[in-house]
Amino acid sequence: MSLVRLNIKGISYSQTQNGAYALLLSEINGNRQLPIVIGAFEAQSIAIALEKEIKPPRPLTHDLFRTFAERFAIKVKQVIIHKLVDGIFYSSLICERDKIEEIIDARTSDSIALALRFDAPIFTYKNILDKAGIQFKPGSSPNLFDAKLTDREKTPGSTEPSLSSPSQASISDLHKQLDEAVKNEDYEKAARIRDEISKRQ
Repeated sequence: MSLVRLNIKGISYSQTQNGAYALLLSEINGNRQLPIVIGAFEAQSIAIALEKEIKPPRPLTHDLFRTFAERFAIKVKQVIIHKLVDGIFYSSLICERDKIEEIIDARTSDSIALALRFDAPIFTYKNILDKAGIQFKPGSSPNLFDAKLTDREKTPGSTEPSLSSPSQASISDLHKQLDEAVKNEDYEKAARIRDEISKRQ
């Protein structure tokens, strides 16, 4: 079976599953995209790995795994999403140590969070993409994934504080809020603030 390389197109809050996020993977040489529902912790970990300017004061679990692996000369070479059963994706980490390759079973969300930290490519099989991929015209996006993680709306009943509007916060204030959010390990809020700063620059 032929492998298809994927990249990360974005993360959005799932309006259909409370507390869940949707990770959208896109085939590199094509228009199909693969949506995968992941948990909030994994979504934050992936978002932080994508947002290079946010540095957690303490290592997250996936950062700890990377440090542990590097200390013992273990490298994650690639991630393969190899199976889809009842809507659940199964993945493997292809690792190498002393020129010996090992295949390790892992959740897809964890695999992708680690792939980002090791700069490892992400693949799936063509038959999985044929079965679960969404194909649409270039430049458009499925409604479920049209909002980035950093731009998501609050869900009904959420007590999450909203970001100050542009007219209420200066760039200087936003930088202070960003530092405070990172210090408090509120990475989702930090990502939203960073996104607002980027819009103004």
